[in-house]
Amino acid sequence: MASITMTKKRTESGKMLRFMMVGLSGTVVDFALLTFLKEAVGLATLLANSLSFCAGLLNNFTWNRLWTFADSQNSNLITQFVKFGAVSIIGLLLNNIIILLLESPFSFIFGGYAYLPAKVIATGIVFLWNFTANRYWTFNDIHQEVSS
Repeated sequence: MASITMTKKRTESGKMLRFMMVGLSGTVVDFALLTFLKEAVGLATLLANSLSFCAGLLNNFTWNRLWTFADSQNSNLITQFVKFGAVSIIGLLLNNIIILLLESPFSFIFGGYAYLPAKVIATGIVFLWNFTANRYWTFNDIHQEVSS
């Protein structure tokens, strides 16, 4: 029994680590595009953030389905994408609210770049929401192998 529990813990730890690695790649996509859209294109913060968030979402869904939760591909691709999208939209709303709350106070320290530290804090908080919701709702059909 203890062996099964330890195996499940290791499996979940591995999934969380892979989720973090995928999230990091999505964060790089998100931050790079946000900065480009804000600085080079001149878009408003929330529009630039929303577009960059969507690019990160597509990156993350693809890699989480193929790698992090590869054992959860029995569900319909469209169903999983819609669930992942719903979780991400809630994450986007949380992300935008946090950025809105923090950008102005941070502007006293960071000037016109206050959206970046606000985004860092928002990303950390939204990560916790995203992993939990996606693990137990979007990719919940994972088959656990139990050894005797």
